[in-house]
This record gives sequence, C-alpha cells and structure tokens, in this order.
Amino acid sequence: MGGPLGFIGLGVMGEPICRNLLRKSGRPVIAFDLAAEPLERIAEEGAAVATSVADVVTGSALVFLCLPSAKHVRSVFENDGILAHANPQQIVIDLGTSSVKQTRDFARALQDKGASWIDAPIARTRQAAQDGTLSVMVGSSPELFAAVEPLIRCFATDVTRCGEVGAGQVTKILNNMVLFETVNALSEAVAVARRSGVESKLLLETLSKGSADSFALRNHGLKAIVPGIFPERAFSTAYALKDLSYALELAGDAGLHLRGAELIGSLLKQAIDAGDGDAYFPVIAKLIDRGTR
Repeated sequence: MGGPLGFIGLGVMGEPICRNLLRKSGRPVIAFDLAAEPLERIAEEGAAVATSVADVVTGSALVFLCLPSAKHVRSVFENDGILAHANPQQIVIDLGTSSVKQTRDFARALQDKGASWIDAPIARTRQAAQDGTLSVMVGSSPELFAAVEPLIRCFATDVTRCGEVGAGQVTKILNNMVLFETVNALSEAVAVARRSGVESKLLLETLSKGSADSFALRNHGLKAIVPGIFPERAFSTAYALKDLSYALELAGDAGLHLRGAELIGSLLKQAIDAGDGDAYFPVIAKLIDRGTR
C-alpha cells in the first residue's frame, strides 16, 4: 500500500492531522480544501496542493477525509468525487463523525469497485491533534486495520479496532452522547453549587478527587463551565447537535427511547436558538444557570 496519501479537509482538526502525516509517515501528501489559507500553510510543510477532490483521489493510494458532517462527506463522495474516481485497491478513511447508515452505504458502493471504506472517527481536543495524541475508533476488517494502523499512529496514540465497517462510528457517536450528558450533569452541579454557597471551581476540583471524576470534569468543566469561556473555533453547539442526532438515529433503529439524550438535544437546540450555535458546546451551562423551566 505504497504511494502518495490524499487528505481532504484542512479544518481545525484536519490541518494538524495532515501536518503530522507529512512529518511522520514518510509518504508524500496531496491535500485539498476549499479554503486557501490552510492549503498555503500545509504546502509550506511540503504537501502538494490539489485543485479538486478528483485530483486527490486519482493521485493517491489512500485518502483521508476530515470533514464536519455526513453532508460534507456525501458531497465529496458523490458529485464527480470519490465514487467516480476511486481505483481498485484504493482505501478511503473517514476521520469525521458521520451517519452509520451512510458509512455502510458508501463502503458497499466502493466495494463494488474493488476499493475500501474505513470509518476512523477521531476523539480528543485540537491540542491532541497538534500533538499527535488523538484517540481513533476504527471500523474495518482486521486485514485493513493492520494495513492502516501505522499511518493512523502518526497522529494518534490510542487506536482501537471496534469491529467491521460502521463500528467506529457507533463507538464515537456513543462516546459523544455520554460526553454531552456528562457536561449537562456538570453544568447542573455548578448551577446548584453557585446558589448554595459553594464556589464552583472548588466543587469540581473536589469532585475530581472522588467517584465523580472524569475527563469532561477536568476539561469541559474546569476549563469552560467554571470560567464561562465558550470560544468559537472549538467543538460547537451546532456540531454537538449534529452528532447527537446520529445517536438518536441509532437508538431509533434499535427500538430504544433515550430520555437523557433527548434532553441534551433540547438544550443544544435552545442554545443554538439563543445565538450560541458557533460557541463551544458547554455553553449549555449558561442556559442551565439561568434556569430552563
């Protein structure tokens, strides 16, 4: 599986991932994005710049996608894109969080051409993408996993094969669902503490020493909810609602009613309606602190 690597999508996470591939894989990289600035920066690192999705696909043995949503993935898959130009033996790796049904549909379509689709959604922060310490959940055959794992480890320290195609997406979607529900619980705890005479930073630092400790507490809680910092260009409320919709879709297909997930969906939508769609998703703490009854 030699030859150039293709990379489509140089956003907040994609650009540092692509940079790590350039620096560590030992392979040439062909990159494409609709924005000129990240393309210029990645070209300075030594990447070749493509003028279209088709150029990336025809010029690469393996193509990474790092796009915001299932809609964006569908756009590059169709419309004179991946499906039209994929070669036999080519591998496409989707690093974004996307619909499980769409993932499996695309895998079947590529299989008909002798090519392969792997879902490998990423987890952790922008800093982790820069440091090459992401966690990646992979859906693929064992043979394909063995072939691509060394490349994924150029930007990840934890790489887990979760099962066949689609299993990576299932795992990542549920990871995010649990995260969103945990952030809601933290937001509720902070709101009650502030009204009950306990300082919120002290509360979460104390909880971190016991059974309520979590990654979400130490990062989303102490670094966002307590100081009230919800920047743009982070994991937005709109993206969170998109990912939660995939979890609710999975639950519906399984015949399950997830009351906690539905609650978080309503809070995320309220935050978007209040003008916070582009803000870091723990901004739901503002709604809870104001009272949502």
